[in-house]
Amino acid sequence: KAGMTHIVRDVDRPGSKLHKKEVAEAVSVVETPPMVVVGFVGYVETPRGLRALTTVWAGHLSEEVKRRFYKAWHKSKQKAFTKYQKRWADASKASESPMAAEIERAKKYCQVIRAICHTQVSKVKIGQKKAHIKEIQINGGTTAAKVDFATGLFEQEVKVADVFSQDEMIDVIGATKGKGFNGVVTRWGVTRLARKSHRGLRKVACIGSWHPARVQFQVPRSGQRGY
Repeated sequence: KAGMTHIVRDVDRPGSKLHKKEVAEAVSVVETPPMVVVGFVGYVETPRGLRALTTVWAGHLSEEVKRRFYKAWHKSKQKAFTKYQKRWADASKASESPMAAEIERAKKYCQVIRAICHTQVSKVKIGQKKAHIKEIQINGGTTAAKVDFATGLFEQEVKVADVFSQDEMIDVIGATKGKGFNGVVTRWGVTRLARKSHRGLRKVACIGSWHPARVQFQVPRSGQRGY
């Protein structure tokens, strides 16, 4: 999140008082550096759901993504994927396509193909050096076409403009900030009790009737607020 600003837009909500009127709304500005595709995972459909069959990684992985595989990068030997890269290099020297066996296996048996992508977190100045990794499903066409599409994108940047167009509606998900353990007034917005009330006033006065002799889940209680 780079910051916030505001926009003026027309409301298209038939039946509302604001229909066809202008409103000013707060908007967040999100910085989205290009993501990099560094591999794919092939899944087979089983009666118990999807099972990962094979994973193929690209020949060159940036330091950002390797940091994700370590807890303490600076005092590690940083050996992640060195042997894998060597296998990749040897195969390309021998002028055969690297990881051909795994790619063929994915084409033959898998039903679902997902690309492994990572963010370029160093391009956003937030002091973090460890990339975020995500699997993004590839849809459309045969499994072979999906695999070829994924391998064609290896080590390539995928920009926002490649995926979304201008003024397109998109879904976003976000994690809340963790606020720790909070009481009911903050967490659920219940009203404080009277000033002279006995044993505290930022409470729920009655947490339920005698019967059912349990506290129901609808009753506001204190606990963790946020992530």
